[in-house]
Amino acid sequence: MAVNVQTLGPRLADRKLFLIAAVAFPLIVLIGYFRSYYGSFLFDVPSVANSLVHAHGLVMSVWVLYFTAQALLIRTKKVKLHMTLGMAGIGLAATVVVVGMATAYDAQLVRGAAPPGVNPHAFFILPVSDMLLFVTFFAGAIYYRKRKIEHKSLMLLTAIAFLPAALFRLPVVAPEYAMLWAFGTPAMLAAATLGWHTWKHGKLNRVFAGGVALVFAAIPMRFVVMGSNSWLTFVGWLAP
Repeated sequence: MAVNVQTLGPRLADRKLFLIAAVAFPLIVLIGYFRSYYGSFLFDVPSVANSLVHAHGLVMSVWVLYFTAQALLIRTKKVKLHMTLGMAGIGLAATVVVVGMATAYDAQLVRGAAPPGVNPHAFFILPVSDMLLFVTFFAGAIYYRKRKIEHKSLMLLTAIAFLPAALFRLPVVAPEYAMLWAFGTPAMLAAATLGWHTWKHGKLNRVFAGGVALVFAAIPMRFVVMGSNSWLTFVGWLAP
């Protein structure tokens, strides 16, 4: 009986953690993009949406709902349906990357969109790095699909990788701290979830820890790369 209790404790903790993620992820995305996209018709704001932006909005919305649905399927013990949808998720993830990068290319390299005072070519590293993290975590989740802890933790990190874009649009800090807020908050969330997971399981999962370390390492690397001549030269070559 004692063994069952010891096993059940971490499992319940994991269920609570992923239930919170399943609810919080779509809420943060909805709130972050509500004024500029989902609810833009309610505000006197200039429309930045073209057909590509709408396609990106649709694909990302489907991905967010997919993430939530997959978490809830595990919560309700519908494992077979979860696994079936998991294979379909590979195609959806590929679509997310292709449409997302096409949208970023159009925004930064074609239309020159970027925050005031920021070089659009330099800013392009941000969506690129977000997509690289997403691909890394999702590929890892597929690789570890038969190891529950690693699979779930890496899927959680795919959601965390997409939070900066939504958080950047929330005017909760001064503009000069917007990037620190947008990238620092997900990193702290990743660290907090790793700490919670380690405490509940009584040991550190190396794959989860490696993913969180990558989230933290990506923060300074973005700013090092975006200001480098090599990056600007490369993006200049990519630009039309």
